[in-house]
Amino acid sequence: MLFGGAIAARLRFVALPGGGTASIAPGDDGWLQELRRTHYPPERNQVPAHLTLFRLLPPGAEGELGRRLAAVARAPRPRASIAGIMDLGEGTALRVDSPELEAIRDDLAEALHGLLTPQDQAPWRPHVTIQNKVAPREARRLQAQLRGRYEGRALVIPALAAWRYLGGPWEPIRSWSFRG
Repeated sequence: MLFGGAIAARLRFVALPGGGTASIAPGDDGWLQELRRTHYPPERNQVPAHLTLFRLLPPGAEGELGRRLAAVARAPRPRASIAGIMDLGEGTALRVDSPELEAIRDDLAEALHGLLTPQDQAPWRPHVTIQNKVAPREARRLQAQLRGRYEGRALVIPALAAWRYLGGPWEPIRSWSFRG
């Protein structure tokens, strides 16, 4: 089950922001979800743990993106692992290393050139956010606790997914499972 059970790479669409994600497998999803439940403000924890590929895509990109994601998903799933802790200033994330997923994201960004926001045109920093909107001191405390605990841990990315932002909650649109 990709929505609710796996980490998704989210793609946002529609008049309200929509986005795309890479899903994370249920085995990895459990410990990441627990980190989010423990450290993410409950009122802001609206979606499962995920790797955001694009934060905002226009509604007109949905068809083209769907065709491209279907084609990408015919390949074996990309390998990924936790590469360290990322300081978000007012939060904490686990940095993800995945050259294969980065190549997928780069190809999609090239194909969607002209539709991307400045934020989505910037270099991609793959990560799973586990804490957000807290005081910097609290974020640094969590980073110190987590440092060295997860580095090198493999993540399974079973799918890519599209989500629609509804002004608070997110609605899953569709997911595309990798073949391998």
